[in-house]
Amino acid sequence: MFTGIIETLGKVTSLEAKGGNLDITIESNLTSELKIDQSVAHNGVCLTVVSLTDTTYTVTAIAETLKKTNLKSLKTNDSINLERAMILGSRLDGHIVQGHVDQTGECTDVREDNGSWIFSFTYDSATGNPTIEKGSITIDGTSLTVVNSGKNTFEVAIIPYTYEHTRFNTYKVGTVVNLEFDVIGKYVAKLMGNK
Repeated sequence: MFTGIIETLGKVTSLEAKGGNLDITIESNLTSELKIDQSVAHNGVCLTVVSLTDTTYTVTAIAETLKKTNLKSLKTNDSINLERAMILGSRLDGHIVQGHVDQTGECTDVREDNGSWIFSFTYDSATGNPTIEKGSITIDGTSLTVVNSGKNTFEVAIIPYTYEHTRFNTYKVGTVVNLEFDVIGKYVAKLMGNK
């Protein structure tokens, strides 16, 4: 379980295909605090630490994960949003995030708005995933509030801190992002669809 509050950015140092899987090695200031078998969200994807060195750690993404996320397009030296699992009993500063990406979306517009930024995204609505005005959405692991929700579009407003400390400062029109939709909204939509 995660909160969607990005702790730091990591840097991809190597990528190694192993059958249908991909080993991703990351350099991060969190490395010294990690241990084998620990869950870490990478652009919102919960992956398990499988090996460690003094400065890097490695996780494995399976074929199913690569199919549904933007991890398949990672390159060496890319930055990646990182968050360790939440500690039970701590403040939940973001939203409830599972680290289970539902699908990808695409950035369609970026505009400055008097010191902040508005990012627009589109996604395939055939999957049945809903956005709800003022509900939560997780983009590459960053938990945010939806504005201007449409059938297959939505926008988010990004404050300067988030822009500077996450991958948002690299997004442009056409950037593919991981989306995890509001967990409560998904259950409600599923229940309503079964009636």
